[in-house]
Amino acid sequence: MSRMNFDLTELQAFVAVADRQSFHLAAEALHLSQPALSRRIDKLEAALGTPLLARTTRRVSLTATGRDFLVPARTALSGLEDAVLRLAGSTALRHGRVGLACIPSFAAQVLPPILGQFSARFPGVRVHLIDDSASAVLAAVTGGQADLGIDFVGAQEADVQFTPLGREPYVLVLARTHAWARRRQVRWAELAGQRMVAVSRRSGNRVLIDHALAQLAERPIAFHEAEHVAGALALVDAGLGMAVLPRLGLPVQHATLTAVRLVEPHVERALGLITSTVRPLPPAASALHDLVRAALPGRWLAPM
Repeated sequence: MSRMNFDLTELQAFVAVADRQSFHLAAEALHLSQPALSRRIDKLEAALGTPLLARTTRRVSLTATGRDFLVPARTALSGLEDAVLRLAGSTALRHGRVGLACIPSFAAQVLPPILGQFSARFPGVRVHLIDDSASAVLAAVTGGQADLGIDFVGAQEADVQFTPLGREPYVLVLARTHAWARRRQVRWAELAGQRMVAVSRRSGNRVLIDHALAQLAERPIAFHEAEHVAGALALVDAGLGMAVLPRLGLPVQHATLTAVRLVEPHVERALGLITSTVRPLPPAASALHDLVRAALPGRWLAPM
């Protein structure tokens, strides 16, 4: 044979029959009729000049030549599939799109330089950022609106993979003019009797904070509530009280507010990358996932 006088579909037909030892099952797997499958096998055998399959009314088996040919046939199909996947991945990294859901504090304080690196490396990839509450980030990932998320909830979800990025403490946010502003730390018990600003009970942060407060003999009173961390910061800045918030919620160089460590107990949240366990990450999303992991220390995201 001076050249290969058969095509990919005929090679796929042969491997399908060899693997299943059945024309009926192979035809179903390839979504073909049995006569169409038989024609492909006949054409391949004619091109090779030798039978590959021994057929009887009861079974199908490989001839000696068929057994010898099966290994290179599988290798050829596997190599071609790998090449197609690499090509598709390369194309996606040139012109792809990533849906990224992220809690607002991380999106504002940590994410911009990471996205800058990603954009420099993959300038043709578009990134759609969904900066929203923890529950909304989780819903965006599990619902398919986002390829991946950065969140502090989701570790207990069966269909979510949670990859830890680091831990972040909760701190007491107060005005720089407050009497406690120069203190190194404040005990949670000292908050009793203080005017406080809180985030909504619908917030994942509130759940963690309330769990810590449940251990106290006397709880502080929240005179004002905001739906999100940004709103709580604005209320503190207006002089309406102090707030317990995640450290990343307060910009490091805030002009009028500062943060003091909270102790007894030390309360923190674990941040991580969340992805769906039922959907594989597209190439561009996988590249961003790896970049975020490489960029963070894996311990404290916001040390005091």
